[in-house]
Amino acid sequence: MFSTNNMLSITNLQKKFGSQNVLNGIDLQMDKGDVVVLIGPSGSGKTTFLRCINFLEQPDEGIIVLDGEQFSVKDIQKKEISRIRRKTGFVFQNYNLFRNKTALQNVTEGLIVARKMKKTAAEKLGRQVLDQVGLSDRYDYYPHQLSGGQQQRVGIARAIALNPEVILFDEPTSALDPELVGEVLAVMRDLAREGRTMIIVTHEMNFARQVATKVIFLDHGEVVEEGTPEQIFEEPGEERTRQFLRSVSHRG
Repeated sequence: MFSTNNMLSITNLQKKFGSQNVLNGIDLQMDKGDVVVLIGPSGSGKTTFLRCINFLEQPDEGIIVLDGEQFSVKDIQKKEISRIRRKTGFVFQNYNLFRNKTALQNVTEGLIVARKMKKTAAEKLGRQVLDQVGLSDRYDYYPHQLSGGQQQRVGIARAIALNPEVILFDEPTSALDPELVGEVLAVMRDLAREGRTMIIVTHEMNFARQVATKVIFLDHGEVVEEGTPEQIFEEPGEERTRQFLRSVSHRG
């Protein structure tokens, strides 16, 4: 089901908005099956970094190697961006579902339009992935008929239906009511156990401890510290990391 190539290498990724440096040369190395969790204060560049990986934002500098293919972001071509997007799934903070399409249609749209899959095959796969995220009784429901947690699980189903090499999660629970967070995190834990390769931006620190193979703490567009969950959460080496973790442990 998954490629045996090493997954993703990013070198010196940079992004400015006007005169503001948002990413100041981010590096990342991932192997197949890694779950990298990005933590850090709001405005630290986490979401921008994710969006630059699959060119929802155009990075200014850097090299991306994905599934053995190297891309220079500065002079990348549209067809190369298309190849990157075929290998990456994106789960958005605010779901980004088609409001006029059912759960099943939201999942099958990309399969039929982008992957040119026949409708019957796309619908069969769509039902399988909706079953996988616990929505076997919601195929024909429209987004307004679903809770936020159910909508986000449709978003996850849509991403995994495309069988990407890497799934990018942009704060997938931050728009949810607290009682709905658990159902989405449970699906993501299952994906991690399956061996899916994922990069997750989240403020859910206990979840990060449980699923991450690597935690990266970003601040002001730079990697302050990275390591295993044990290293980052129990024995962080940088004072800035310790300050951040103290602040989030005191919330609520």
